[in-house]
Amino acid sequence: MFHFSGFNMMFPEGRSFHATYKCFSVSMLPGNERSDVEKGGKIIMPPSALDTLTRLNVEYPMLFKLTNGKKSRSSHAGVLEFVADEGKCYLPYWMMDNLLLEEGDILNIESVSLPVATFSKFQPHSTDFLDITNPKAVLENALRNFACLTKGDVIAIKYNKKVYELCVLETKPGNAVSIIECDMNVEFEAPVGYKDHSETQASGSGQQGTAGSVGSEVAGAANAILEEVVETFKGSGVRLDGKKKKESQLETPVLKKVLPRGVPDYDFQFGLIRFDRNIRPISDRGNDDGASAGNADGSDAESFHGTGFSMKKTRK
Repeated sequence: MFHFSGFNMMFPEGRSFHATYKCFSVSMLPGNERSDVEKGGKIIMPPSALDTLTRLNVEYPMLFKLTNGKKSRSSHAGVLEFVADEGKCYLPYWMMDNLLLEEGDILNIESVSLPVATFSKFQPHSTDFLDITNPKAVLENALRNFACLTKGDVIAIKYNKKVYELCVLETKPGNAVSIIECDMNVEFEAPVGYKDHSETQASGSGQQGTAGSVGSEVAGAANAILEEVVETFKGSGVRLDGKKKKESQLETPVLKKVLPRGVPDYDFQFGLIRFDRNIRPISDRGNDDGASAGNADGSDAESFHGTGFSMKKTRK
């Protein structure tokens, strides 16, 4: 209560923001595609909300509680921009999925103050999350687009052109915390559907007795087709210069190799390509060809048929 020149004026403190909007996914936002909104945990509100918030004594950063009254579901989010049409707000698709909202449903938004996070625990919804080399670094980078976390929510992060869903199992010091400018310890629970190596061995030993006879039959059938003969260089060869092949070249044996199936070549050297060709060096076969165009059997072979022409005309 303040007194100015005989007038009593009361300025209420701690008033909160309450509003109701029709909610839509980010894909329904007019203009260019906003993929940055889909990656994080912030919403887009109309300009009238900013005008109302500036008149109230709200705490910064602005955090809001989102409530779906029909389904009794609630979550928390920050605000990214105030550019939505009046009476509408736009949410990331994963947030609408958590709140069980459809396009155009009514959403209640209330400004709240949340404690700063100190601990959080996540559980991936797929074992593909284990393929990431440094999951904590990936999660830390993704959470930069979030303002708060709510226990029980399933958040979606995008990494290497793939979307991973993680359930927020636990948050401290409350069920909803602010993660802006904080030091938060992160832990991971085993992904959904993940089986330990010991459990896999236990289940495999339980089925070993029933599958013993079937396994022996399969092994016997596999041994029957374990090897195959591969013949290389089939057919006859032709010289490029038109000459007939020599007798030494006609009796080239066909190479046969026995290749076991399923056994790799352990002698293979990475980066080395081998060409198996039965060709002597040029220095060794220079004298055999001779200076003339005749073959070994004495017959002449014309390599070039027809008459030749000169590019330069001779003067008469």
